[in-house]
Amino acid sequence: MKLGETFSAAELQPSTQSYELLAQGWYTAIITDAEVKETKAGDGTYIKCRYDITGPSGQGRVVFSNFNIKNKSVKAEEIGRQQLGEMMRALGLASVSDTDELINGHLTIKVDVRPASGQYVAQNEVKGWRSSTGSLPPQPKPETPAGVSGKASPPWAKK
Repeated sequence: MKLGETFSAAELQPSTQSYELLAQGWYTAIITDAEVKETKAGDGTYIKCRYDITGPSGQGRVVFSNFNIKNKSVKAEEIGRQQLGEMMRALGLASVSDTDELINGHLTIKVDVRPASGQYVAQNEVKGWRSSTGSLPPQPKPETPAGVSGKASPPWAKK
């Protein structure tokens, strides 16, 4: 297929992006993309998040994580949902119904190195999430039993 123009390698700037693995550790980051994707087998879905590193080192580097939200493996889904909850608490989000709610979230991520195995090369993976502001995440509200309004009766009301 024709490109519509001619490209000259001499005129194209070389990339300054580093593709070396980040060292294991905690990095501040911002979520710049989050989307729901279908698994390769087509029998589940996951949330793919992109984190742009903002410090203390590795500024400009990018790492990704996936959260299984529907999977035929009950264990994979359980782990994915636990990790999603950990990330949400780090962001201070009590609930999420759209991946757009995650975008621009600032947090600190724990980056690890997954060693090469078989056909796969070594790569960075996100293994932990915590608040970058030091504030406590929202606490879940206690559930009110069915039929109870949660309001105290006034002292003059009959019991």
